[in-house]
Amino acid sequence: MTTLSSIVPKLPSGADLTPLRVKWGWIVALGIVYIIAGVIALGSIVMATVASVLVVGIMMIVAGIAEIINAFQLKGWGKFVIWALLGVLYIVAGFVTFENPLFAAAVLTLMLGAALVASGLVRIFLAFSMKRESPWIWVLLSSLVTLLLGLLILAHWPINSVYVLGIFLGVDLVMAGAAWIGLGLALRRGNTPSPARARAAG
Repeated sequence: MTTLSSIVPKLPSGADLTPLRVKWGWIVALGIVYIIAGVIALGSIVMATVASVLVVGIMMIVAGIAEIINAFQLKGWGKFVIWALLGVLYIVAGFVTFENPLFAAAVLTLMLGAALVASGLVRIFLAFSMKRESPWIWVLLSSLVTLLLGLLILAHWPINSVYVLGIFLGVDLVMAGAAWIGLGLALRRGNTPSPARARAAG
């Protein structure tokens, strides 16, 4: 899950952030909206799962249209047919998610579990290949958590397909909201003049 929490410490100081500092309240409000949406999603995880599947379906339809448009830009019938067929498959898959969102949720949950297992195994291998003076133990622990999470999803598949994606969506919204709030408060602190700056201005 991608959040903005890592952005806050890296914000550059200076006049570049003046427009953002003026709107820090809106950024905090956006974070609150994200958290509320995440809490609602966690309170109705089945509906959140269906919503996340429908979003994936829309993205696949858009990607399919883009693939077909791109096919007309290619020279040669071979490439045109391949890209056009790929676009059609994306569009069909997108409409299938609308037709049967629970089946699509089962497929996506299976893919998510397999991806977590693969990611955990790869990162475990990388952890053991790291130098001992590096923080390899934290990489290993993180990898084990990812691997166990993936195995847990696969062990309860397909029964858990109706709620896993909804939980991931809700948690991701809450984490993103917390990151936005942290960013807004950091900008507010940067907008508040320090005592030394206030004395200099006086």
